[in-house]
Parts: sequence; structure tokens; C-alpha cells
Amino acid sequence: MLPRRPDCGGTRTGGASRGGGSVVNFRTAGTDSGSGRRGSAVLPSVLTFLVIVASGGLLLMIEKGMLSGVETPAPRGDGQRPGEKKLGPAGVDVDSQILQEIRNRTIRTVCSQKNMPHSVWDLSPLQRKTLLQHVLVNDRYRFLYCYVPKVACSNWKRVLKVLNGALESVDVSIKMDHRNDLQFLSSLKPEEIRHRLKHYFKFMFVREPMERLLSAYRNKFGEIESYQKKYGVEIVTRYRKGPRQGRRRRRRRSSRYLLDEDAERMNEHWMPVYNLCQPCAVSYDFIGSYERLEDDSEFVLRRVGAPAAVRFPERQTWYKPVTAETLHYYLCGLPQKLLRELLPKYILDFSLFAYALPNTTAQHCRH
Repeated sequence: MLPRRPDCGGTRTGGASRGGGSVVNFRTAGTDSGSGRRGSAVLPSVLTFLVIVASGGLLLMIEKGMLSGVETPAPRGDGQRPGEKKLGPAGVDVDSQILQEIRNRTIRTVCSQKNMPHSVWDLSPLQRKTLLQHVLVNDRYRFLYCYVPKVACSNWKRVLKVLNGALESVDVSIKMDHRNDLQFLSSLKPEEIRHRLKHYFKFMFVREPMERLLSAYRNKFGEIESYQKKYGVEIVTRYRKGPRQGRRRRRRRSSRYLLDEDAERMNEHWMPVYNLCQPCAVSYDFIGSYERLEDDSEFVLRRVGAPAAVRFPERQTWYKPVTAETLHYYLCGLPQKLLRELLPKYILDFSLFAYALPNTTAQHCRH
């Protein structure tokens, strides 16, 4: 069974800043009802928390260019990029390797805990179904790609269609079909799934959690009429009290709706990346960043042996990037109590992928 049509966002041109800040009361996400399987999230241990803090600090150093001369291990996978040039003084490739190693170590630490899934077959039926419906297969170039809505997955699907011959070029002007001419892992038999998980190159792309959430909110509730009708009516019915209210009230209602939703049953556009791609159950060879989309996509294409003529598409002309200022405005417009309750739902996305928690203190929001 194939997934519903998603909208994955455009190519990255600007990113929200990351700061340290809010104090969050971490809490454990519940297990799937009616199942004795492992839950989708756990309370990070003290060791895990220290790794997260250290990762966040290193990430800030990377952004400030303080580690450009440091030699580091190669990205997770089989190592060197084909034809890799000697690193220049800017140290861009070094920084990418450092970030990849930070994520790899954090993932290993968090996922090594005994109550985390260590295989696709450790997942509950619902968790496994969600994962397999989000992993795309390319047998010719032997890779698996877990797509995440609002992390440029429409463009990656274009690339896959070019690689399998369904499109001549990523620049072909067509309305994107998110189902046809694509093969999903969910369409294969268990033994075929096992073989590909073991032998294929596996990758995914991640994005700052709140930035991704805001991108989905602006797109789905601001631009797509079908989503406004489906979810808007439900949210208004459930949470609005009294007469019509302003935009800020509507954003608060939407946040409350997300807070009350079960993470394992959310719409894919705002479901946590952890639940979509299960990085503890699947050992990904490469985890790319939306913040480094062009460079990381180029690396993946060369790594899988794609023809030199195949490139990652440029952003769509209609795409409106989420800027640091926009994210700051939206987050600071939410009540602190609501934000403290919302962030834990995405805490594994923050911790596993080395994103610092947003700073929404009163002092920071006044600026």
C-alpha cells in the first residue's frame, strides 16, 4: 500500500538560527496501544543528555567556522567520497564530516539503550508500516531513500524518476506525481526488504524540527484548501471558544492540536522525523542536512554512482523559505507553557540530529 501524496518543500536557501535556551521537561512517549512492542521514544539518560549538549556545542562551533582546520573521521558509510579533492582553507568538507560524525555518535548512544528498536522487525506493525511507506527503492543504483515531507523530498523524487528513466530531466515542468514511477519498500516481500536493508546504501535528510513544522503549517494551512477543510474545521471545532479570533490564536490552536495528537498517527507533514524514518531501527549510511542541502545531495549522487549529468534540482520559484526571523516571530508568539509541552514531542529529532533547542526566553523574544 502506497503513501498518500505529500508535499515536501523546496530547496534550502536560508536557515533559522539555532540557539540554546528553553528549559524543557522531558517526558516519555507512550507505546503503541494494544502492542507489547517498544515505544517510539524514551527518556534520554544522563549520558545521552551529555552527548546531546556536547553535540549542540560542537554544532555551534561548526557554524562559526571554528573547526575548519580539524581532521575528522569520514562520514558514516564506506568512507571517502569518490574523487574527493584536498580540503581547502575554508574547510567546508571537514565541517560536513564533523557534523556527520556528531550525528552518528549521538544516534549510536541514544539507540544503544535496551528499550530502543534495533531492527525494522523490532517495530510495532504501525511503526513498521509508516517506515516502509516512506522508504523509496532504486535497484539500479542500489540505494534506499527515506523521504521526509518538508525536507526537499519532492526534488529527491524528481531525481529518482530521472534515475529510473521516468523523467528525462529534473527540470521537466510537470505537476509532481508522488506515487507513480516510484518503488516503495512497503511493496516488497519481507526477504526482499531484508536484502535491501542489508546491502543497499541508505540515506535520509533532516531539518531543524521547528522550522520544518512551521514550513508545513504555512504551506498546508495557508495555501492548500483541502488541508484547511480537513484539519482546519477539526481544529476549530475542538479548540475554538467564542467568536472568531486572530492569527495568533489560530496558531495556538494548531499547536494545541499537534500537542494532543499521537506522534505515531500524525499526518506525515508534521510527524517527527524519528517516527517517519526510524534511525534506530535502520542503520543509515548518510544523514544529510537541509541546511547543507546542495553539498550533501551532490555527495549522495556521486556516492551512489549517478551519471554526472544528473544533478539536484534548483529550488522552485514559488518557494518561500522559512527565515530565522520568521521562525523567531512564530515561536515567540506561542505561550511558554504550550511550547514547553510541544518540544518534547520532537525531542528525539532535536537530540539525534544535533539541533539545539530554540531559545524562547522572554529576554530573547524581546529582540
